Amino acid sequence: MGRAGTAAPLLAAFLAGASCAIAADLGEKLAPCLACHGAEGQSELDNVPSLGAQPAPYTVIQLFMFREKMRVADPMNEMAKDLGDSELQSVADFIAKQPAPRPPSDTGDSVRLERARALTEQSHCNVCHRPDFSGRENVPRLADQREDYLLKTLRDYKSGARRGYDASMAEVLQPIDDAQFIEFAYYLARLR
Repeated sequence: MGRAGTAAPLLAAFLAGASCAIAADLGEKLAPCLACHGAEGQSELDNVPSLGAQPAPYTVIQLFMFREKMRVADPMNEMAKDLGDSELQSVADFIAKQPAPRPPSDTGDSVRLERARALTEQSHCNVCHRPDFSGRENVPRLADQREDYLLKTLRDYKSGARRGYDASMAEVLQPIDDAQFIEFAYYLARLR
């Protein structure tokens, strides 16, 4: 067995030990996150998003924005302030592997859901967020998100209270009225 043959097992053993230490440290850093956002990817708190199955690139961007105070929410700014770039990525990777949030047991009004589905298509929401609203890359998962959080976020993007890393959401939402936001949130929270 040559040098390369013996180096691989040693490297694997080192990385396994490092992974355990990193995992323990990450667990400590994630405890406050999971307390609010839910241990199984599902938030139970008003206006606190469910994070399960969010695409890792989207989450990294959001955590970076919180760390740099480009997005202001005191608990999130405080939590993210000491996270290094590799920790942002580790947290994002963990969140992406969490179970997707479940829709509410209330299946909703079928007429209202169909009307809202048509609105999302008319507004092309299903292009960037995908037809099943599972998100991708730097575009968030919206499927089965908390209805209250979705409505607040739509309103905040339109008013400018929430900044994105680019202006696309604020621009897309300008022609949409509040009644439509209510329908979007109702529909997206109940995707099956």
